[in-house]
Amino acid sequence: MTAVGETWSTDTQAEWDKALVKKDGIEISDGMVSSAEKSAVISSVVKLFDKKRSVQSIQIDQSPVWLNWEPVGDIGPVNLRDAPVMLSLGEGNYWMFGKYGRDKKKGFKPEVAKLDGFDVPLVTTPFENQFTAPGGLEKALGGYHAWQSKDMVNWVHHGPVTHSKGKWMTTAEYVDGKAYFYYDFPNDQDPHLIIDDNLTDGKLGKDMGMTFKDPSGGSDCTFIRDLDGKFHVIAEDWSPIDASAHAWDSPLATHAVSPDGIGDFKILAPAVDERTNPTGRFAEFLHPHWHKEDPENYPAKVYNGEKAYHGIKSGDKAAFSRYEIHEPAQNAFGDWASISIGGQYYLFGDFEPAHTGEKKEKMSVAWFTSSSLDKQFSFCGNIGRGHPDPDVMFAEGKFYLATQQKQDFVSSGPWVDGVEVRVGVDTSNDGKIDQWSEWQEVKESYDYTPGFAKQVAKTPAKMDLSKLPEGYGFQYEVKVKNTTKNGSKPILDKVSLHFKN
Repeated sequence: MTAVGETWSTDTQAEWDKALVKKDGIEISDGMVSSAEKSAVISSVVKLFDKKRSVQSIQIDQSPVWLNWEPVGDIGPVNLRDAPVMLSLGEGNYWMFGKYGRDKKKGFKPEVAKLDGFDVPLVTTPFENQFTAPGGLEKALGGYHAWQSKDMVNWVHHGPVTHSKGKWMTTAEYVDGKAYFYYDFPNDQDPHLIIDDNLTDGKLGKDMGMTFKDPSGGSDCTFIRDLDGKFHVIAEDWSPIDASAHAWDSPLATHAVSPDGIGDFKILAPAVDERTNPTGRFAEFLHPHWHKEDPENYPAKVYNGEKAYHGIKSGDKAAFSRYEIHEPAQNAFGDWASISIGGQYYLFGDFEPAHTGEKKEKMSVAWFTSSSLDKQFSFCGNIGRGHPDPDVMFAEGKFYLATQQKQDFVSSGPWVDGVEVRVGVDTSNDGKIDQWSEWQEVKESYDYTPGFAKQVAKTPAKMDLSKLPEGYGFQYEVKVKNTTKNGSKPILDKVSLHFKN
């Protein structure tokens, strides 16, 4: 419990232990406070000062673990195939990208249609809540297509955005009116870039070629711009694992930064590092796409295995990847996606649990968080089933987590509702509270950050206390209620009382 300058904050484990006078039904662990029951009241000591002070506000910060996700059906176009990629370009301007699933309904005839917010000619499609714009009538190029929505319900197909070489699209960013589409070539290697300044024309943008030479196999990367405009790439690093036996994922994630997302990348410390113990022994595994797609840069050798391996039979040629064996068995993560909320960064991706027995645990979506891109990310939790290859986006005041499975997820944000607060003042300098504020519910709110697709602005959970009288001592009380059905609950990270100058 510290009073630094004009702020009294309770943050660390030691501060919480000293600050709270009422601990019944309260759990304090790792510098966080929560209720062990459905509800509880957390009461602080009375913090005394030598001279009268005037309090301005109280702010509540919760744990960033972000557990309050709810399962929903497919959140995008029903015919979007393969791994979804998303971009939020501001209020009412949401985009999803994926392979285009063809119409199997015979005899369908499109009709002229109108949709609020769209001033281009539209026609109906056989898919529910989906329409085709002129760009959607352009010839497919064998890669990803673009859909746009104003409300996350109705979708307009604008046609192709990548070619067949770019069929392994992994992530997208947006800057100065241009979309940056990153694709692996060959599969799981070496991010390449298409820059597109018109998402509605159904035509390919400018192919910039390779942007980042992946130091190991396993790209499946995400790109995110920080608030200074620099591009950060986080990619799988297969050097510590046989990725072919772990859903093509890894416990290690490369992190690099570039001023423009096009080149001049500098490799930094790993963003995720869940490796076990290195043994000093090395082995190889093959990748079925590398030599087939890019034989010039990925030379092959003969596979001599007894059984077919990812479609490669004994005697066939394939490119191989070398890795160091680690023990014990490792969890594997990958197919990364990223978002930032008020400066707190999150990574979402595949979660392939360590194989410790004959029965393999099912895959799911996992997520990690860090208060800075300069720090390593920490594991938060996982949800769902199946190989997800996810992406995440802020839209319509909510957060949408899309996967290539039939089940997606939605959240109101990392904040968990169920927090009320009041503050008391000792005006007579006797160590007792003479006047309390009214109880008030507080919560965070989120909004778009102009010029950024993946940086979400956050308004903290604050209560205005400027009408309270001056005093010699101050005390706060917080009511917490566990109301969600998904296992999340309010977990207090920090309480801060701000005083007037």
